[in-house]
Amino acid sequence: MSSRIRTGRGCSRVGCRDMATMTLTYIYADSTAVVGPLATYSEPHAYDLCEQHGKKLTVPHGWSVIKEESNPDRSAGPSEDDLMAIADAVREAAAHHSEPAREEVSSMSAQNNLGRRGHLRAVPS
Repeated sequence: MSSRIRTGRGCSRVGCRDMATMTLTYIYADSTAVVGPLATYSEPHAYDLCEQHGKKLTVPHGWSVIKEESNPDRSAGPSEDDLMAIADAVREAAAHHSEPAREEVSSMSAQNNLGRRGHLRAVPS
């Protein structure tokens, strides 16, 4: 038994002991193989590949391959544009949200209703 401790997931290719760096999935209906960054968790219908096997990937005649390269320069998390799009969507949803029933509004105190919009509430400091 090996005393070497492995972290992460290994390559799915038989006999390969390298660590996986990308995930391969198939879209059978479109005859397409998709190779992208390593998936967050292992799935039964996806194959984790090491760098070497990912680069050597071949597909059947008539199939296409889509390779999405991971960009290490891109910082983790959403971009400023992504965050602005989420904020705009929340504002739009709040604008279209119906007002609470009159009985509920009258029973609320002015303190509790301060800054309330739909399901969001601004808490006074």
